[in-house]
Amino acid sequence: MAHVLILKGESILNKRIKRVLALVLLLLQPGAFGDSFESDFVSAAIERTKHEVRYSSAYMSIPYPNGDVPSTMGVCTDVIIRSYRALGTDLQVLVHEDMVKNFSLYPSRKIWGLNTTDKNIDHRRVPNLQTFFTRHGASLAVSKKPQSYMAGDLVTWVLPGNLPHIGIVTDVISAQSGNPLIVHNIGSGPKLEDMLFSYDISGHYRYVPKKYRE
Repeated sequence: MAHVLILKGESILNKRIKRVLALVLLLLQPGAFGDSFESDFVSAAIERTKHEVRYSSAYMSIPYPNGDVPSTMGVCTDVIIRSYRALGTDLQVLVHEDMVKNFSLYPSRKIWGLNTTDKNIDHRRVPNLQTFFTRHGASLAVSKKPQSYMAGDLVTWVLPGNLPHIGIVTDVISAQSGNPLIVHNIGSGPKLEDMLFSYDISGHYRYVPKKYRE
């Protein structure tokens, strides 16, 4: 009888140990405690570089919300949109809703001669994103010092021909220049490149989604 009791005790103890181990393993899983915005956003941005994307700025009608052009197409802003969407943040909705209430604060009338919002394209235009990030995030100082640009920051540039461009600052540092590498699409699909100071910087922003601020 004693032998049986010992076996029962061992069985109960083993079950408890297994439960504790299972809990520990669960807590050690990536994201169990919720990763930081910086790591999540940079990971999402770098993941974009694994996709084959043909550069195309053609106007397209897309669904709303969570609308997107075909995954094999995109421009620089689509890298930003898709990276935030991987975090559960839909810039299409956020930009549209803010523009509906504050259309005059956005450059759509001045630049494109528009009198109303357009859910298909508004969030895919760099100047609109600059306005949104300034209003709902932070507009940071433009600097020539690489250490001023932190992982998760957004940078805009003016390319030759006065073309706006945007990219995401990562935590990958170039061994040659010491600059943080940028995820962007300047014409050949999303790339991770050392190009922070390759063009004139027109803006420096940071937008942390609400769920990371709660």
